[in-house]
Amino acid sequence: MTIRIGLVHAVTAAIGPITRAFKADWPATTLLNLHDDTLSIDRSASADLTPGLSARIEGLADYAVLAGVDGVLFTCSAFGPAIDRAAARLKVPVLKPNEAMFAEALKQGQNIGMVATFAPAISTMEAEFREAAASVRPSATIRTVLAKGALDALNSGDAATHDRLVAEAAAELADCDAIMLAQFSMADAAPDVERKIGRAVLTSPRAAVLELKRAIEAEAPVREPAALAADA
Repeated sequence: MTIRIGLVHAVTAAIGPITRAFKADWPATTLLNLHDDTLSIDRSASADLTPGLSARIEGLADYAVLAGVDGVLFTCSAFGPAIDRAAARLKVPVLKPNEAMFAEALKQGQNIGMVATFAPAISTMEAEFREAAASVRPSATIRTVLAKGALDALNSGDAATHDRLVAEAAAELADCDAIMLAQFSMADAAPDVERKIGRAVLTSPRAAVLELKRAIEAEAPVREPAALAADA
């Protein structure tokens, strides 16, 4: 039976990179895309992750499970606490966008750099990174640089400017043990970044696909058909 994956997007630009990652690393899947492009607009307008935004995130995960998915992957990086609540409540694996990438970065050293294009995501992502580091490399640190104007360029169709601005921001982190590109929408900038800094960088999509595949295959012999938790 084909595995069905629910993908939850807050920006259009994330859809292409994660679709290509599934095609390359786990092609035997059916993808269910849930896209609410007002989530990023409303999150940008709020200093905090509000109860209303959290409820919308959890509701999208619920919808995906009702549609029969075997796992849910969020491609939007500013909603971590709400995704955690969905993961604790639902009976299928639910992944935050960057947890797999964080694990890979922590294997490479303790001084980790991150380039972001969506400012509201930075605080939650750094908190998630520190939580991930606490159990495997407590001394790890994270330094984030915002590639100002890059997301606006991408949203206006100027991918070349987006990639250039991301690469320029990454150059500020050249002394780090590992450099991560924070948003799924940044994955296509990786070649430009690698040329700029002279080494490989980490991106979210591929790491997330491989981790979700591992999680679902590990649960396959014992997991019931996709369904909401009894208390949902």
